[in-house]
Amino acid sequence: MREKIIKNIYLTLAFIVAVAFLATFGKSAILRAYIELGIGTCHQIPILCREPSENIITPNINAQFVAQLVPYVFPEIKISLPSGFTAVRGEMKKASYKKWRKPNARQVVYLLYEKPNFFAGLFPRFSKKGSKDDYDFIRRTMYARTDKVNGLADTFFVIMKSIFIPDLGNGEGVNMVRFTSGDKRGFINYNLGKKENYFDCNIIDKQGNFFKVYIKDAGATLDLSRVLAIISTVNKS
Repeated sequence: MREKIIKNIYLTLAFIVAVAFLATFGKSAILRAYIELGIGTCHQIPILCREPSENIITPNINAQFVAQLVPYVFPEIKISLPSGFTAVRGEMKKASYKKWRKPNARQVVYLLYEKPNFFAGLFPRFSKKGSKDDYDFIRRTMYARTDKVNGLADTFFVIMKSIFIPDLGNGEGVNMVRFTSGDKRGFINYNLGKKENYFDCNIIDKQGNFFKVYIKDAGATLDLSRVLAIISTVNKS
C-alpha cells in the first residue's frame, strides 16, 4: 500500500502539536497552507478534497458469485476471495503503522483487523471531542477535506485521511462511497481503470470489529458490486 500508510504515529502527533499552535494563533487559511506544505495539495492528492458521494444501502449480493469464492482463514479474520488472488494478513500497531508490503502478485488482497474501540483508544483526545466510536472516527476521517478545514479537529482528520487511505492509482479517478449491508457498514474508496482496479474497504460490524480490505486487481476483473459481495463474507474468525 502507499508509503504514507507507514508514517510513524509519533511523527504524526508531533505534526498535530505544531498544527495546534497554528490553530491557536492562526486562521483556517494558515492551517490549510500548513497541511498542503506537509502533505500535499488537493491537486496532488485529489482525495483530500473529496468525500463519499453515494450511500449504498442493502446492496443486492450475487449469491452465485459468492458461492464460487475461495475461503481464507487468518487469526481473527476470515474472508472469501476469487480464485487467483493472493491474501496477506497485516497488523496495525499503536506505536506505528506497519509497512503495507506489496507482494509481487498481480492480484492481491491485504487484510487488517482491529478490536472494537481501537481508534478511540489510540486517539482518546479526539474521541472525547465528538468521535462516539470507531465507526464515527472512520466517518470523520473519510469526510475530512482540506478545503473545509476550520480548526484543529478538522486538520487532524485530514492528516489521518492522508495516512489511512492507501494507493488507489490515478487520484483523479477515485470514487468514495458509504455503505450499509447486513450487519456491516463502512466506506469504500475505489478506482476503476482499464488495466487495473483498486478498492480500499473499511468495514465495521455490529459488534464494533474493524476490518480493512485493500484490493489490487491487476486485470480489472472486479467491480463495485463484486467487491460488496466479497466484503459481505468478512467476519471475525
